[in-house]
Amino acid sequence: MTQSLNDESRKYIEQVAGETLARLESIAKTAKSKLRDERSLGFEALASINTMTSSSTIQSLDQISQANRESYHLLAMEPAIARVVVIDEGGEQKIYYICRTTPVSGFPNLASYRAPVGRLASLAIGTEFTLPNGAVVEVLERAQLRPNALADGWDSRNTVVEAEDFGPITIESLRTLLTEAVGEEVTEDILGQLLAEETVKANIIDGVRRSVIIKMGLRDQPILDQYQDEIFRLPLDKRLLILGPPGTGKTTTLIRRLGQKLDTAFLEEGEQRLVEAVASAQGTTHAKSWLMFTPTELLKQYLKEAFAREGVPASDLCIRTWQDYRHGLARNAFGVLRTASGGGTFVLKDGMPNLSEAALERPIHWFDDFDTWQRKAYVQELHDAAALLQDARTPEVLNLGARLQDILSKAADGALVPLFSLLAAEVTYVQALAASIKEGSDAKIKAALNLQLRRNRAFLDELARVIDGLQQAQTTDADDQDDPDTDEEEDATAPRTGRAAALNAYMQAVRAQARATASRRTVSKTSRNGKILEWLGDRGLTEADRADVGGSLLVQSSARRFFNPVKRYLDGIPKRYRAFRRERQSANTWYRQQGSEAHEIHPLELDIVLLAILRTGGDLISRPDVLRAIGSPAWSSLQPFLAHYRNQILVDEATDFSPVQLASMAALADPRLRSFFACGDLNQRLTTWGARSADDLKWVFADFDIKEITVSYRQSKQLNDLARAMIRAVGGTGQDVSLPAHVDSVGIAPALLEHATSAEATVAWLADRIREIERFVGQLPSTAIFVNVEEDVAPVAEALNNALSEHNIQVIACREGQAVGQESNVRVFDIQHIKGLEFEAVFFVGIDQLATLHPALFDKYLYVGTTRAATYLGVTCQGTLPSVIECLRPHFCRDWRQDG
Repeated sequence: MTQSLNDESRKYIEQVAGETLARLESIAKTAKSKLRDERSLGFEALASINTMTSSSTIQSLDQISQANRESYHLLAMEPAIARVVVIDEGGEQKIYYICRTTPVSGFPNLASYRAPVGRLASLAIGTEFTLPNGAVVEVLERAQLRPNALADGWDSRNTVVEAEDFGPITIESLRTLLTEAVGEEVTEDILGQLLAEETVKANIIDGVRRSVIIKMGLRDQPILDQYQDEIFRLPLDKRLLILGPPGTGKTTTLIRRLGQKLDTAFLEEGEQRLVEAVASAQGTTHAKSWLMFTPTELLKQYLKEAFAREGVPASDLCIRTWQDYRHGLARNAFGVLRTASGGGTFVLKDGMPNLSEAALERPIHWFDDFDTWQRKAYVQELHDAAALLQDARTPEVLNLGARLQDILSKAADGALVPLFSLLAAEVTYVQALAASIKEGSDAKIKAALNLQLRRNRAFLDELARVIDGLQQAQTTDADDQDDPDTDEEEDATAPRTGRAAALNAYMQAVRAQARATASRRTVSKTSRNGKILEWLGDRGLTEADRADVGGSLLVQSSARRFFNPVKRYLDGIPKRYRAFRRERQSANTWYRQQGSEAHEIHPLELDIVLLAILRTGGDLISRPDVLRAIGSPAWSSLQPFLAHYRNQILVDEATDFSPVQLASMAALADPRLRSFFACGDLNQRLTTWGARSADDLKWVFADFDIKEITVSYRQSKQLNDLARAMIRAVGGTGQDVSLPAHVDSVGIAPALLEHATSAEATVAWLADRIREIERFVGQLPSTAIFVNVEEDVAPVAEALNNALSEHNIQVIACREGQAVGQESNVRVFDIQHIKGLEFEAVFFVGIDQLATLHPALFDKYLYVGTTRAATYLGVTCQGTLPSVIECLRPHFCRDWRQDG
């Protein structure tokens, strides 16, 4: 229960206001002087420079200097965000000022919110807290500050003050409070006293005032509540997931946690040592070793703004959409997608209709099926190769085959990590033996080539022209890559033209023919090798040599499977996926019979392939013995993984991503730290493949620590009641949502327009409601219009702009979710782009049509769209409310005139 001020408390508050504004002024002044100080900490601060060894020292000093400048800049604009009074066990009181960033020197009790002492700003009155020095204190009083620099000094607007014997109260302006105190002494006339009393009442409000959202973006919440604060301070090496309804501060907690964990000064000693070791191995600083995933470009832009408020530089390299990051990873890092230079297996196709409902609804089972299948296929391939070696005529090869069979028999099916470790011991011997066998087969092939060159010195030049013609006319058949005639010795860096290319092509084609002879097959005439062999005719090996060389090549091919088992396994995953898909498609499992070419891949299929690669790499690198030997031939193929690891991986709106996508992101967390932090709401899933339950999320990490936060800071009581009723109506995940204590959360009922059969009627109603809002608030707050499809964005914006022109209200079309225009503009969005944002007023156009367009996700779109609004919500229908939400009718009114 809020306690009002008495005269004594009011005088005390005036003293606090004076002290606080003086402190804000002093901190800001000191920060500005530090910024002006040209003696920045750089290499000139060192007494002497050793140019051979000091580059890292200079770089470190420059980083410290840059961090200091950023802190001073932030403090100059925002000196403090809280004032807390505590009392220790001896009865001594202390006043702490809390700031967002690293404090400036010269202020003993000025502390960063990221520091352990900063937790005081989030604790309730009467809470005991143990300081870092071991002293136990109790919180007596706290004030949440919102500093505002004016031309003639500092102010703090909407300051929330709370103590044991009063509050919480909201003071609109600390500066005005001080002016009132002085004015009372000099105001003699009755009229002046009456006006002064009214000003006092307007400036001090019982309870906490809800702020009006006047800017589109993410709400700034400088101080987290006690529960959120506890979450963001958890150790770095945690796998955390925050679930909660809209407006509960999930994203803010995530941002605050990253800001704290990037500053090594606030890490535990053990964490500091670990990140230093990882940074040394990675060659990048801990401050830059993080990656955050978000579902939309629009949300990405506003996250960058939110990070800037926390003093965290956030480049486009650090905040990514999974769609973009996945493409680069698959194409440039792991060779899953084709490139112009000839690498890769698949072509990515967004709109492929090849996936069944089961694949969309049960992605975990789909992935597990593929991963189990392809692991067994790989191990079987090794068994077949070892068996062929055992059938060889030479004792060395036969003995090798027996040893390899013994290793394979010891490894259980699918247990690849121990298998790779056992095979690693044989790599050197296998390579040496295969090399000696290869010398013999190559000698016979080159002898045949020399015979042709003696007959015709232009033979290679003629073959080179043939190859050039094949390359110009070449169109890659999807199945060519799985052609058994493909030479496994082909080098991606092999010459493409000239005599060297002709030599390479001759060797490949003759080998393919010899292998085919030995294995009683034929070379495909449509393949590249087949066309070269057709041109060669009888200018290759003799029939007897073909059988001999072919047998040798089959032995080499089998031995080559053990040259680098890890690389072969990882590189083979895309091709094994294609074989798996072909097999399951014929059985009508996971895939539709029609809908894709063999070389095409759906984005969700690409997730499956990438996760199989990333998880295996992570499983291996997480072993200390493998990490220590990662430069050796047996493990060197894992080195590219290290370049993609980050100390911290974060995910916003996690439920929009499938469990497979989330697991892929999680696999990018450095195995030495395994730091992963995500937030989301199961009721806000806007994708058919998104995570559906806590069990889906637990599959990503078995030790996922799932925290639920339920205090909603965004919505009015009326809109919060509507959201809860909506969840019940559509059968969503139940949530025990509450509003913050002592906050004036009373708003107005959402407005509903039905039977809006014409666009003109809808636009006229929207225009009336927007004008009403401006009259209520005194200025136009952040306002958004949501339409169902991208094609409606521009027409609705144009029509509404015309309707509001007489009041100079501009309406902007935000095509493809791009945020354009001024903050005072009304913005029109396609509903799919608005995840994660918040506005003071939201209008949802044609929700009955939305039910027709997106039957599977209608309830999610409706919930997400309506919960973007803080106070004002308007909904239109061409007909009537959809039957599934007819029960919500009592929550709505026709317009807001009666509330004006």
